[in-house]
Amino acid sequence: MQSSTIHQQKTELPPLIDREILFGNPEKTSPRLSPDGKYLAYIAPDENNVLQVQLRTVGEADDRQLTADKKRGIRIFFWTYSGEELIYLQDTDGDENWHLFLVNIQSNLVRDLTPFQGIQAQPIALDRNFPNDILVGLNISDRRKHDVYRINLKNGAVEFDTDNPGNIVGWTADAQLQVRAATATTDDGGSELLFRETTDKSWESLRKWGPDEEGGAVEFSENGKVIYLIGNHDANAQRLIAFDLQTKQETEIASDSEYDVSDIFIHPTTREIQAVSFYKDKQEWQILDASIVEDFGAIGKFRPGEFDIISRNLADTNWLVAYIADDGPVYYYAFDRTSKTFTFLFSNKSKLEGLPLSSMEPISYTARDGLTIHGYLTKPLGIPTPVPTVLLVHGGPWARDIWGYDPEAQWLANRGYAVLQINFRGSTGYGKDFLNAGNREWAGKMHDDLLDGVNWLVETGVSQQDKIAIMGGSYGGYAALVGVTFSPDVFACAVDIVGPSNLITMMQTIPPYWEAFKAIEYHRVGNLETEPEFLKSRSPLFFVDRIQKPLLIAQGANDPRVKESESEQIVNAMKQAGKPVEYVLYTDEGHGFARPENRLHFYAIAEEFLAKYLGGRFEPAGDIANHSGVIDS
Repeated sequence: MQSSTIHQQKTELPPLIDREILFGNPEKTSPRLSPDGKYLAYIAPDENNVLQVQLRTVGEADDRQLTADKKRGIRIFFWTYSGEELIYLQDTDGDENWHLFLVNIQSNLVRDLTPFQGIQAQPIALDRNFPNDILVGLNISDRRKHDVYRINLKNGAVEFDTDNPGNIVGWTADAQLQVRAATATTDDGGSELLFRETTDKSWESLRKWGPDEEGGAVEFSENGKVIYLIGNHDANAQRLIAFDLQTKQETEIASDSEYDVSDIFIHPTTREIQAVSFYKDKQEWQILDASIVEDFGAIGKFRPGEFDIISRNLADTNWLVAYIADDGPVYYYAFDRTSKTFTFLFSNKSKLEGLPLSSMEPISYTARDGLTIHGYLTKPLGIPTPVPTVLLVHGGPWARDIWGYDPEAQWLANRGYAVLQINFRGSTGYGKDFLNAGNREWAGKMHDDLLDGVNWLVETGVSQQDKIAIMGGSYGGYAALVGVTFSPDVFACAVDIVGPSNLITMMQTIPPYWEAFKAIEYHRVGNLETEPEFLKSRSPLFFVDRIQKPLLIAQGANDPRVKESESEQIVNAMKQAGKPVEYVLYTDEGHGFARPENRLHFYAIAEEFLAKYLGGRFEPAGDIANHSGVIDS
């Protein structure tokens, strides 16, 4: 009798995990030390469940709220070098017109440093030797380009600094807080590194990269005689290089034959590059500075999982370390470099501790043309395979999935699905050959890689062939639309979140400040001006008649990247053709859903939708069904 009970337990899914735990706001996250190390700032929800910047004195329990955002919540902030002020970024309902707000930690006074209607602020540089200044990119004079402005943090004065001729997409300041390097796009879809000796000299070209290459500036050395750059010229993968500005000689600092440089660890005062990471199946560090070998060793041994050093004081005596696992919360610690001791700060979601979460397993398979494709598999606990499966496709597409806790993967696994996340060709991090293999392959070989992933799932016994869904956001949403139009027999259903349906209208409606990237997009996707028929042939909108399987579409009304019309036009076309579609529009969201009430509403709908067509479990929607800001149709 006892043995049959044990057997029964092994073939049952664990209890349902509340969506609120998986998709609600973090309890505390993103800790940052003040430059002098006296204060710790972090993000946590207020009494209304809106994320705010909070502050505590290091070593004390005097935590208090600094900001008072009314609706959207704060996700990005950083310290100024005065140590008395923080800057945070906020837009309006997801429109990505970011403003920079300055908050004084003594008075809680908040000021908008960039109070210009309809513009987007891009922080460029702060420097410890100029604690009252910040360099910011603003598209005031022309919405298509960000010129450099110098803003005085004491009186708020905004002073024009450097003109953007229109093709510059990145600025680099030296240790004197002077803009002396820029990364520009070129007409052929490549890029160029520009340099000027002083701010009154004209720009000169240091290096060019073709359309199938990538590169750009990282930072200047402390003495301003060397510029560190990343580039994949003369190599497959992006290397870290020191460029001597006097001799014009390049010296390789760190490289890997297959993987691009990922994170760069830089000393807070000397500007010395101390370590570089390469993201393979997981993150691997290459240490360049002997003085941190012992520290990295101690940090690596202290807890399992991956680690990131996310903040350090100017004296470089204290570091903040984030430990990342695939089956639990992020744990934050203060690390004292002198004593090599750790002080626990908090985890981002303590309610995840002890829950039945699945592991994320790195996998690889060979695509039909011989290319090796990497990805991650998350399987449900307690039940044998084959099981219903969700192919969860990342956005970008020039991005990649990584190892670690993924709320969507855990949610799906807990509901009884296997989850496959594929870094299809065109994904970043795997070198330029792999990236360029995705050129002009939207709905082509990039989609074939996903279909080959489906075949791998079935052949390895993970999945039931007739119970596989495709789901994703942005490019992943486009991939879901491609899935039900270009391969209508493969997937049982699809979920598209803010995905473009028509590559022509997507390109026609890009934000004005993406103008400089147009040549790159034309090279990698297709040329709007010379080959609209090609783009049309890769656009799901024109193949609605092929759709056989149910589709759920979700959109943010203020999305500047993939406009509301991208979802509206395919929803309308499907309705006219009598095709099954569910559509939900969030009137106060942009490219993704930042507000927890919107996330919870969407995942409740998605969970019931997937359960209907794949047969997994779902937690009833309960009282979060329709609320203001949501339009269901």
